[in-house]
Amino acid sequence: MEIVIKLSQFLLSLSILIILHELGHFIPAKLFKTRVEKFYLFFDVKYSLLKKKIGETEYGIGWLPLGGYVKISGMIDESMDKEQMALPPQPWEFRSKPSWQRLIIMLGGVTVNFILAFIIYIGMSYVYGDYYIKNENIKDGIWVTNPVVEKAGLKTGDKLIAIDGKKVERFVPAISGEVLTAKQIDVIRNGEEKTVTLPDNFIGNFIDADKKSVIGLRMPFVVGGFADDSPNKEQLKAKDILISIEGKPMRYIDEVTTYLEANKGKKMAAVVLRNNVEKEVTLNINANGKLGVGFGALKEDNLEKLGYYKFSKESYGFFESFPIGIQKGVDQLSGYWKQLKAIFNPNTGAYKGVGGFAAIYNVFPDSWSWEVFWSITALLSIMLGVMNLLPIPALDGGHVMFLLYEMISGKKPSDKFLEKAQMVGFVLLISLLLFANGNDIYKAIVNK
Repeated sequence: MEIVIKLSQFLLSLSILIILHELGHFIPAKLFKTRVEKFYLFFDVKYSLLKKKIGETEYGIGWLPLGGYVKISGMIDESMDKEQMALPPQPWEFRSKPSWQRLIIMLGGVTVNFILAFIIYIGMSYVYGDYYIKNENIKDGIWVTNPVVEKAGLKTGDKLIAIDGKKVERFVPAISGEVLTAKQIDVIRNGEEKTVTLPDNFIGNFIDADKKSVIGLRMPFVVGGFADDSPNKEQLKAKDILISIEGKPMRYIDEVTTYLEANKGKKMAAVVLRNNVEKEVTLNINANGKLGVGFGALKEDNLEKLGYYKFSKESYGFFESFPIGIQKGVDQLSGYWKQLKAIFNPNTGAYKGVGGFAAIYNVFPDSWSWEVFWSITALLSIMLGVMNLLPIPALDGGHVMFLLYEMISGKKPSDKFLEKAQMVGFVLLISLLLFANGNDIYKAIVNK
């Protein structure tokens, strides 16, 4: 069932993005009286799952879910229709239209992608609001469990001040992504302000380590379950919260694990909170410095009741949600641009994290949440828009690049040149697709 839910979200999100992107080309083409021969969701290699011709346009669904397309008459695109291009230009063809109209048609897809992302963020701000912890309320700093992050210079207990000069005011899940792409992080450590400069290859090292956690909130030690050989099945119960050992307060997991590691093989008196009542127990620490238990989690309201964190919920009116949503879109766009620059810089090693369709599929959760679905769809819309703007022939950005050259120089590149450029761009795109999806396959094999 989980696979069905993930796949449904993946296909729905992909379909929304493809259809709206292609509509961005289709609508201005129609407005400028340019003939659109095909409008397809997914690729119809050899055959279509569904198709129907309405007027001069064939609408359909292909069988290969790697994207979609509109075939515009008189345009050198992935169809490479050389026969049509060999005929004299017709008034309804793309190549016969003024350069400014062709530019609007080509920019329509990415424009819709960006508008869609901003609309989603505005809508989410209005419907869901914001849920966060004020950074000033995180008194005991962050939790660092990833050795790569620790080696880069961040420590458990550090209090975040700023990321790349931008003051941290709210602690939200997205802050991990900001840390991952940062160059400098200002923190307070043991009462002193420090600047941590992350190494150039930080992202690459993070990917190599195959660890999902960057930073997180320090959490109480909650018993989640027991290993088969646990020496504490009689003493502890699921949902117990360990609050002290040998009279020493133990507020967080990291404090408990450090203490246990230093007292391997010992029996120690401890106090746990069980059903809101303190109870004395004896802990049996094994030879590895473990209790043989898994970590459990507390819900936000329980964390508040126990005095760990105070969560803030901010709701917005209809008009208030516009600037809030737009700012979220700008932040995501800026964040993705930083990631993209890191990917094209070999020194960062970020290219190792490039993924294909399997990576996108795995972003979606195995339980349905409209909030998560729209959040992922908005981000994918930004990614699709940015990627399509890259000045690579065969992408929208490649067509825009040649159109701008034509508008500035007054010289139109020859059809022969555009055909060759299209082929070069197509080879580049196939290479990128193979690399991205090959990365997915490699990770699946290595992490098996």
